[in-house]
Amino acid sequence: MKVIPVILCGGAGTRLWPLSRELYPKQLLSLVNDFSLLQNTVTRCAGHPDVTDPILVCNEEHRFLVAEQLREINIHPSRIILEPEGRNTAPAVALAAHEALKEEDDAILVVLPSDHVIQKENVFLEALTRAIHFAGQDELVTFGIVPDRPETGYGYIRKGAGVEDAFRVDKFVEKPDRSTALEFFQSDLYFWNSGMFVFKASVYLSELGRQKPDIAQAMVKATDNVSSDLDFTRVDEDAFRASPSDSIDYAVMEHTMNAVVVPLDADWSDIGSWDALWKISEKDEHNNTLVGDVVVNGVENSYVWAENRLVSVVGLNDVVVVETADAVMVASQDQAQDVKSVVNHLKEDGREERTFHRKVYRPWGYYEGVDAGPAFQVKRISVNPGASLSLQLHHHRAEHWVVVNGVATVTIGEETFELSKNQSCYIPAETQHRLQNLSEAELEIIEVQSGSYLGEDDIVRFEDNYGR
Repeated sequence: MKVIPVILCGGAGTRLWPLSRELYPKQLLSLVNDFSLLQNTVTRCAGHPDVTDPILVCNEEHRFLVAEQLREINIHPSRIILEPEGRNTAPAVALAAHEALKEEDDAILVVLPSDHVIQKENVFLEALTRAIHFAGQDELVTFGIVPDRPETGYGYIRKGAGVEDAFRVDKFVEKPDRSTALEFFQSDLYFWNSGMFVFKASVYLSELGRQKPDIAQAMVKATDNVSSDLDFTRVDEDAFRASPSDSIDYAVMEHTMNAVVVPLDADWSDIGSWDALWKISEKDEHNNTLVGDVVVNGVENSYVWAENRLVSVVGLNDVVVVETADAVMVASQDQAQDVKSVVNHLKEDGREERTFHRKVYRPWGYYEGVDAGPAFQVKRISVNPGASLSLQLHHHRAEHWVVVNGVATVTIGEETFELSKNQSCYIPAETQHRLQNLSEAELEIIEVQSGSYLGEDDIVRFEDNYGR
């Protein structure tokens, strides 16, 4: 019987802005150690003896970043399934379940969000063994986090009758107010809802068909005609988009008669906000977490992250200060959940800081904004060895490339030639061009753009190694 981790890689993590951005969300960030939250999630599962190669479900925009992070830790997923757009967890897991059943009829899925932290991994693996046992008996299993405080930011699970070393689920409870959360904490009847599940793929799909036949039918159609694209599995886009959006909790777990909750006391956090990250981070003698080039004086109970420059904080307590190349966020600890409102404001104003970092990763490498003004902008572009940008043109801008490191193979119109360090070229608007790094060393260039419109959507691609 195969036990297959299903890693859900969606979500934008807006409460961790400005580090977490729409196109580089929190699951791809290294927040607690040298590995990203996604990498930690995948390797955590790999520590169980019965677990096989994972299935990942992610969106179109993150696919190359997800694949690259798996390559970095030498993990080879059985599939990376691309969601045409977000439809919450119930449809996403149904996609994975259908694909898992193509491998084995009795496949057990371990459904895990990619952005959680579990510090006591041995405790998690022991709980996972118990969950797999119940799943093998056709139960739908979730993990209930043993609460260590009255928390209003999580949903709760009320436990029912005991069954071996777990409990029947009595009911799921929405996020409570402060007084209700205190009642739950003082009682021994409630767990935090972890959003992690273990069940047979066939059992989940059967229960989904009973509870939400519209979602179930849409996912059958979506997986009837899948295709491969490089490392990725694409489903039928029209069928997937026809599905309603719903979570596993609402669609299945709240209605099934076969729900079991396995207690988990493993220093778990979903890092849903900056204060949640502060709570699980190492602290100094003043209860501060300081990351990067930080100088503080008279500061207590605070989280300060400096990414690009010196950050100093004086005489403030219970604050969060986060500095990146293009944004600084300052908040009180008790208002850290409201950072999402800033992101909503940026969205309304059409600000790129909501979506991009100054350094933007691409499958061939990355580019980083250096300077910009009316009708011009300057970028530093790094191209990985053996990688290539698409053959493309721009309608509204011209470009000037200067090689500062490595050897560039450049195509402009019908001509292809090499440029070495300190050499340059000019690409007029409306001209097909391509930048390649055919060497074994990193290529770095400075690109100066000039024109009436400099948006990233002014790209017409003719050939592309990455199927964009």
